[in-house]
Formats: sequence, C-alpha cells, structure tokens
Amino acid sequence: MYGNLVPYYGDGSWMILVFAAMILGLIAQAKIKSTYAKYKEVQNSKRITGAQAARYILDRNGLQDVKIQSINGELTDHYDPTQKVIRLSQDVYSGDSVSAVSIAAHEVGHAIQHGRGYSFLNFRNALVPVVNIASRSIYTLFILGIFFAPIFLDIAIAIFAVTVLFQVITLPVEINASSRALNNLEEGILQREELGQGKKVLSAAAMTYIAAALFSIAQLGRLLQRRNR
Repeated sequence: MYGNLVPYYGDGSWMILVFAAMILGLIAQAKIKSTYAKYKEVQNSKRITGAQAARYILDRNGLQDVKIQSINGELTDHYDPTQKVIRLSQDVYSGDSVSAVSIAAHEVGHAIQHGRGYSFLNFRNALVPVVNIASRSIYTLFILGIFFAPIFLDIAIAIFAVTVLFQVITLPVEINASSRALNNLEEGILQREELGQGKKVLSAAAMTYIAAALFSIAQLGRLLQRRNR
C-alpha cells in the first residue's frame, strides 16, 4: 500500500530488506495458490463440504448463532465478527476437498476466538478503525509532510506504525486460528494423512501473513531512519 512512497525516504540497507520481504511475499502468494490448487483436487474421505465442516465445528463449540454464507472469488474467505458470519468462497463453501474443509475450519477458528474472547483478536479488532483511517489519509499526510510541515510526516509515520502493529498482531491470531482448525478437523472430519495435507494448506497461508508483517516492518524502519536524519 505504501510502497510508492518509500523511495522518498530510503536507505540502502533498509531498501534491501524491503525488496527481500517483497520477494518473500511473492513466493508466499505463489505457495498458497499452488498448495490450495493441489489439495483442491484431493477429495476428503468423508465427502464433507467446507460449509458442512464449518457448521459441524461451530455447533460442537456452542456457536449456533454464527451463520455461514457463500461469496464470490477465490481465497476470499473470512470471518466477520461484527455480523457473526463466516463467509466462504464458492469452491470452499460447496467443495469437499481437503483444501475446502481446511480453510473453512480456519475461519471457524476465528469465530471460536471471538466467542472465547481471545485477547490478540480483540486487540487486533480494536486497531481496525485506525487502520481504516490510515488507508484513507496516509498519502495526504505524506505529501503535506514532504512539501509543507514535517509534523504531518511524523503523524503519517505514527499512523503507519499502528498498521505495522496490526500486521504483527495478525500473526498469532492466524496461527492460533489454524491450530484450532487442525484440532477440530482431527475430531471426526479428516483422516491422519488428510490432516497432514490440511496442515500444508494452512502453513502456506501463514507464510503470506509473515511476509506482509516483514514488509511493513522494513518499510517503517526505512521511514524512521531517514526521518531521524
């Protein structure tokens, strides 16, 4: 999001880290797509669809009030805590592959976190309004800081730091959701070999969050180093 602005404040060492994180992000994106596609072709032995797996895990965890909806796109799956709705892409919702049930279970993991009051999820959700403000104002603040008053640049960096914190907090949230997913999949949904395949899908997804966090940290480091000069 902020990649176009970084060159104004760059330093050689941080630039290397930014590009390294960018390359890692591209590798992570390729990995999740290839892993998802691979196990999308592997039908689970129970012939359970993603929606069925999600409903089963939700009900078993006392979350009957959480709804499941089908949405367009690929890998657009997410849990909406404000509406208490799990939205699954069409292939995940109706598919009975290892990929489908694994991703569905991961989103249920977020619903379980919400229902149990998982602290990292609550903290991340509290940062959402600031991140939304950052997405709308960061460019304007940077431009004002460059051409008019440095105070605007300081404000932009402070806001950007919150978005970096959001990315970092996302890591334990996603890892915990995957752990919850695997524990629930082990209980009557996937066989042992299928569970290993599902773990590969979720591990590949985790790489994308790690890459995003590293990229944001490297960008923030460049901005701070240049601003301190």
